[in-house]
Amino acid sequence: MQNPNGTILQLYHSGRLSAALHFFQSLPSSPAPAPLSAATYAALVAACSRLRSLCEGRLVHHHLLASPDAGLVRNTVLNNHLITMYGRCAAPDSARLVFDEMPAKNPVSWASVIAAHAQNRRSAEALGLFSSILRAGTVPDQFALGSVVRACTELGDVGVGRQVHAQAMKSDNGSDLIVQNALVTMYSKSGLVGDGFSLFRRMGEKDLISWGSIIAGFAQQGCSLSDMYARCKQLESARRVFYGIDAPDLVCWNSIINACSVEHLLNDAMVLFSEMRDSSLRPDGITVRGLLCACVGCDALNHGILIHSYLVKFGLDGEVSVRNSLLSMYARCMDLSSAMDVFNETREPDVVTWNNILTACVQNQHLEVVIKLFNLLQRSVLSLDRISLNSVLSASAELGYIEMVEQVHTYTFKAGLVNDTMLSNGLIDTYAKCGSLDDATKLFEMMGTNCDVFSWSSLIVGYAQSGYARKALDLFARMRSLGIRPSHVTFVGVLTACSRVGFVDEGCYYYCIMEPEHGIAPTREHCSCVIDLLSRAGRLTEAAKFVDQMPFEPDIVMWKTLLAASKTHNDVEMGKRAAEGILRLDPSHSTAYVLLCNIYAASGDWDEFARLKKAMRSSGVKKSPGKSWVKLKGALKVFIVEDRSHPESEEIYTMLELVVMEMIKAGYVPKLLCEHDNFDHTYSDMSHDEILAEYG
Repeated sequence: MQNPNGTILQLYHSGRLSAALHFFQSLPSSPAPAPLSAATYAALVAACSRLRSLCEGRLVHHHLLASPDAGLVRNTVLNNHLITMYGRCAAPDSARLVFDEMPAKNPVSWASVIAAHAQNRRSAEALGLFSSILRAGTVPDQFALGSVVRACTELGDVGVGRQVHAQAMKSDNGSDLIVQNALVTMYSKSGLVGDGFSLFRRMGEKDLISWGSIIAGFAQQGCSLSDMYARCKQLESARRVFYGIDAPDLVCWNSIINACSVEHLLNDAMVLFSEMRDSSLRPDGITVRGLLCACVGCDALNHGILIHSYLVKFGLDGEVSVRNSLLSMYARCMDLSSAMDVFNETREPDVVTWNNILTACVQNQHLEVVIKLFNLLQRSVLSLDRISLNSVLSASAELGYIEMVEQVHTYTFKAGLVNDTMLSNGLIDTYAKCGSLDDATKLFEMMGTNCDVFSWSSLIVGYAQSGYARKALDLFARMRSLGIRPSHVTFVGVLTACSRVGFVDEGCYYYCIMEPEHGIAPTREHCSCVIDLLSRAGRLTEAAKFVDQMPFEPDIVMWKTLLAASKTHNDVEMGKRAAEGILRLDPSHSTAYVLLCNIYAASGDWDEFARLKKAMRSSGVKKSPGKSWVKLKGALKVFIVEDRSHPESEEIYTMLELVVMEMIKAGYVPKLLCEHDNFDHTYSDMSHDEILAEYG
């Protein structure tokens, strides 16, 4: 009998794939299968793959498993061929089974199994496999990256697609044609033609797929030439094309107006809007939404009000999408009252409406309103998303409202968001900020392998800010041992931990290794932590030297840190320097005056104390009143220093006086601060008995 290996390989290499498979099937199966070489099996599997013949592919696989050569079953190259074959024959489960049973996997194995799922519309599983390859520490090749990007395109998940794009740029595969073509296609099909075209222009090599993808993207968006330039942020080119059109239609006008809005050229956009109306064309919702997007900041508010008036006049303000744009505009222009009016007048708000108003309230520090809106939203038929819940978590963190955090956590189970890593990270961060480190730690441990650098950093910062420095540093060491690369936030937590318990040398060490070992350039936050670290330890001269040597000018937070430490350590000269630094940046900053007053009072320099008090009065500087919250019988109660507007203020102040007297009787002498205008320094020399007599 002729050599089966030679015959099969000859038939395969001559392109006679069916003949090669027919010859294989003619081989005797008893008493034992004919011995075949690895090269022959590879050719047979490849033939089945190219012919999309699943039935014959399974026969070849079965023959391979029955081979007396056990090494063939463990052969990585052969297994890779099998995975590819099953993927192309629409059998991704069989491909996964082969992959899972492989004793050794290489990058081709991963690329093959990811492609097998992506090709067969099993995109979510393809993304899961991509996460696994990263956790395994294997660098994905260009084929794996291309398949994952195609999976993102299929799912419409451009957010994950951008992450894959970033991963590709970090590796040597970012400039590979396969990856770049997949990315151009993803951006184009996702409506982000500008991003796709930007990448297309940077490509060193282009083929028919590259050109076809970008042309199809523009055609899919119904783009004219001017629209194409506008979407690609080529404003001057867009202007030239636009003004060369004899009678631009509504699409052209909207394109050029939106191009100006994207560049925040509000005046230009408004001029075009006026010209458009003069041309007898009536603007639509797209026009006004583009204009509203250009309105940013208090200076743009009047333009926003004019656009709103136009909408009302022509009955264009009824669409929810337009009302959402109006709400966002007022929020960006710092007019929360008008934003609330738009929200309250929206008949059927959608989840975007709720997200906009919640975000606006958080940004404007109307935190109690966020809580009330959340309670109202829970009673509606709408399902909250991660944006809504993160806004509520932000407000809860500011208020220290642990009960609300628990409600949000419970809601994640109800809404099926319990495995959302971004939301889980927000919960860890908020639990930690509210002082509930046990809950934060439990959630962190429950996340398991889903924990990312944000999860680790949130818990490290939480431990650090609560004074558990050793736990924070141990967690950092554990994080590094697992090969998770720290972020700038991680180091904020580490430096804060060292600062809180006086680990000065350790803190300085971590600061020094940030850039050389981890590639993280120090930010203002890191420098503030080092200043706090040195200042708390009483090393004010070193802190001042550090301030002088920083790569950027100190801000108010840094000067306040130095000023507070000067008060603690009774360093008048350093306190004066820090206060002057604050007042140079903000002449009306009350904290600088207050703390410097206290330094002068503590050192007995009453002349300087009186001079500074006089300067405060003449400058009209007033201390911002303190504010606190407490939950009582299910309602949030807000208290403001020296506020008489509370309906029960008389009872509150009566109780406060009783508490003060009890404190004095117990032997506690309160520190007298200079923010009270009726402060008399002679009280500082009174004995305990004299104070008691003074207060009756």
